[in-house]
Amino acid sequence: MPSPRRILALWFPRLGAERALRHLRLAEPGPFATVATRGAAQVLASLSAGASGEGLQVGQALRDAQAICPGLVTRAADPVGEAGFLDALRRWAGKVSPWVAAQEDNTLVIDLSGCAHLFGGEAGVVALLDQDCADMGLSLRIGLADTVGAAWALAHYAGARAGSMRSGDAIDQEARATRSRARKRRHWTRGGDAPQAGRALSTIPVERIAPPGQTRQALAPLPVAALRLPADTLDGLSRVGLRRIDDLAGLPRAALARRFGLEVGRRLDQALGREPEPVSPAAPDLVCAVRLTLPEPIGLREDLEAGIDRLLPPLGARLAKAGRGARRIRLELLRCDHTRQSFDLGLARPSADPARLRPLLFRKLDEADAGFGIDVIRLEAVQTEPVHAVQHSGHVEAARGAQSAQDSTALDDLIGTLGARIGLEAITRWHPADSHIPEKTASIQAAAWSAPHAGDWPQMHAPRPLTLFRPEPVQAPDQAIPPTRFRWRGQDFKLDNACGPERLAPEWWLDDPNWRSGVRDYWRVETSVGQRLWLYYAHGAGLSSGWFCQGRFA
Repeated sequence: MPSPRRILALWFPRLGAERALRHLRLAEPGPFATVATRGAAQVLASLSAGASGEGLQVGQALRDAQAICPGLVTRAADPVGEAGFLDALRRWAGKVSPWVAAQEDNTLVIDLSGCAHLFGGEAGVVALLDQDCADMGLSLRIGLADTVGAAWALAHYAGARAGSMRSGDAIDQEARATRSRARKRRHWTRGGDAPQAGRALSTIPVERIAPPGQTRQALAPLPVAALRLPADTLDGLSRVGLRRIDDLAGLPRAALARRFGLEVGRRLDQALGREPEPVSPAAPDLVCAVRLTLPEPIGLREDLEAGIDRLLPPLGARLAKAGRGARRIRLELLRCDHTRQSFDLGLARPSADPARLRPLLFRKLDEADAGFGIDVIRLEAVQTEPVHAVQHSGHVEAARGAQSAQDSTALDDLIGTLGARIGLEAITRWHPADSHIPEKTASIQAAAWSAPHAGDWPQMHAPRPLTLFRPEPVQAPDQAIPPTRFRWRGQDFKLDNACGPERLAPEWWLDDPNWRSGVRDYWRVETSVGQRLWLYYAHGAGLSSGWFCQGRFA
């Protein structure tokens, strides 16, 4: 008989602050916090136990926190480093189960099914992880249940009292005299006392480990925030007095979905095990990274270039050995004050050649800020792709292929150089499309993630203008022949020459709002002042007909 599914959630509520303290190599210096910038304000991102004991809270403004606690010690938050530290903890947690997944809120979810007996049962696993985290100086909160949602809820909210918002609807938010009269009133439907929101919630004992088959009993007293719902949904539930999970469990599902959406029911079903929620462990990544630790901090550009030149050959060798090329490179400069600066660079084609990576990295050094000095340089191939060798059948083909590869490499290097300044997404190329509609004859694709069109560009029956824009109305007589005089963009023009017509009909299988005027007759006209325009007459299938201008020739 298979063992029941058991999920263990590990939440590190002080991960950012405790990681910073580990890097400082000091015991906790009293109240300590990491600070992040949100908009124009600096707020507390993570707190140590001492800072929490002083009454500080995550998200509090730094000025307010320093006014409350003048002895507060702060360091800048490092989201990239914290994510790497959580990933290291994910590998550490693999000692108890191979199924470990990391979540964004500093939580690890472990599928412990069939593994607990190897450590003396679930209590042995919990004791082992608690002791390891204590040795590492990390705060840990554990939740163990039959589902991912229940384990997450117990780790984050076990023992928490369901709170309420000051919406004015709850009896405990009314004035004291009103509350005294409300105790004497009898309920108008059941004949009982007036209900009091939140009464006796804190008296219900809650354990962080839910025995098998008792998930609902363990979740019942927890606040609805334990269901991982959005903030606006939580506000709406609180306004109508639904503050505990037990308050939601007995409500009609259809009415709940109409009022608050389908997410509430889905999260509740996941927590109770009615909807599956698997644990998806991260696949082992191919880590291609090199670092250079300097004996003394540096800050000159020449020194940074020399450090990058020493790192590129071993990075290229690792990529070549794995048969892959870097598509995105990250340059990290770690300063001696435990802060860092990162630069991400994209390549139009994956490559492991240091000669192609060096110019892109050197261009980013103009934005480097050494601060008090840089003591570590790190290069990492964040995104890699396979690179396949090409075999040629003869000398002529090899020479032709080498010349084509050289031309393609030069274009890719140009795209990468421009992308380092303005972003690869801003560089596009045109590809021909299978359509005779003027605005659909070509598609715009990202140059870095598409290959150039092979072969000649398809030829149209009539030449197309150099500049094509949305149709603009032309004031002219409503006749199918080109007007001798017309007005466009506030100017009067006199017709000198006209060539056409080229009749185009809309694609009958598509409902294009721009072509509801029906068949168009396109004319290439030249005015007396030398303007060469692309006009068309819309015959108006059910709509008003008339003349329009859609392009301009060179």
